[in-house]
Amino acid sequence: MEIMNTTDLSKHYERALALFKAAFGHKPTLMVGAPGRVNLIGEHTDYNQGFVLPVAINRYIVMAVAPRQDEHVLLHASNLAAQAEFPLDAIGRDEEQPWSNYQRGVAWQLQQAGYALRGMEAVIWGDVPIGSGLSSSAAVEVATGYAFQLLNDLEIDRVELALHCQRAEKEFVGVECGVMDQLIAVLGKRDHALLIDCQDLRTEQVPLPPGVSIVVADTMKRRDLLRSEYNVRRQECQQGAELLGVKSLRQISIQEFSAHEEQLPFPIGQRCRHVIHENQRVLDGVGALKRGDLDEFGRLMKESHRSLRDDYQVSSRELDLLVEAAWEVEGVYGCRLTGAGFGGCTVSLVKEETVESFKTQVTERYEAATGISPDIYICHAEDGVSYCTLPLGR
Repeated sequence: MEIMNTTDLSKHYERALALFKAAFGHKPTLMVGAPGRVNLIGEHTDYNQGFVLPVAINRYIVMAVAPRQDEHVLLHASNLAAQAEFPLDAIGRDEEQPWSNYQRGVAWQLQQAGYALRGMEAVIWGDVPIGSGLSSSAAVEVATGYAFQLLNDLEIDRVELALHCQRAEKEFVGVECGVMDQLIAVLGKRDHALLIDCQDLRTEQVPLPPGVSIVVADTMKRRDLLRSEYNVRRQECQQGAELLGVKSLRQISIQEFSAHEEQLPFPIGQRCRHVIHENQRVLDGVGALKRGDLDEFGRLMKESHRSLRDDYQVSSRELDLLVEAAWEVEGVYGCRLTGAGFGGCTVSLVKEETVESFKTQVTERYEAATGISPDIYICHAEDGVSYCTLPLGR
């Protein structure tokens, strides 16, 4: 079935406003909205200091917040019907409410960086599916960090905010993530993808050609990165870099890798092959988009999925079913898994006029094979994190 998107973020703010008033009995000071993301190409390259090409999408995590006079943070997670509270002067992990560790981690990291925070009350609500590979965690982190920044008048530029959020996820939550998800959540631009060089954080806005829709199909299979093989893949890449005598796989060209590939043990060589070739696919994909060559970009997406499936081994039966179904639909330029893998979503670039037939054909084939109806999101590229004060509309 199709999940309808609202392109008007103010509607999300209105809902967060109502939820906050119901939870706390008064109005919030402001609302913050951070987008989810889908990565068009460049998977598992970010923590290898490589290239990625994500877009911020029109699905959001929204926080309605108000300051407190003490050092306590009160959280209401509306989607989960759950609550949590923690003191800023003694932040610890909460194993009973693990969703709150993302907010705790951001507060902890900002204070570690020397920023003074005061307590706040917050309601969190969103329509980024949890565990789908659309980076709800980074959206939560960025929304939390931006809320603290605004409430405490902190001078933090957007790249610095993304880095603080990444460190929170790595050092507090315990997921060895790269910085792509947080960067696109702060730097996203409507109708553009963002080329990120994860070695030095240089970025370039890449216009998306008109007449194409970004279609995300959800396998409905969830995975927890902390319990998956995500961290294992990172360790394998680091081992490969050490065997090749470099700090990161970014420093190895395809030609250099080819000369040493046979000397690497299994599966280290396969992991390295994916990352090194994927970096080149990203650069080639950016060139294709600039030329308006969606056929070439789609071919690169197909190559990317095969590499993720065979060399990096992070696909799944469900992901492969959705991808292969999409490849057979007329009007589809390309399709691949997106996100860490092990479940979650696929991303397709589809001619706008064939989106309806895409939904029908992909859903029918996936249901026939699995008995499950996939959620399908018709997305477009949106701006990064933003805020709204009362009255709405500012």
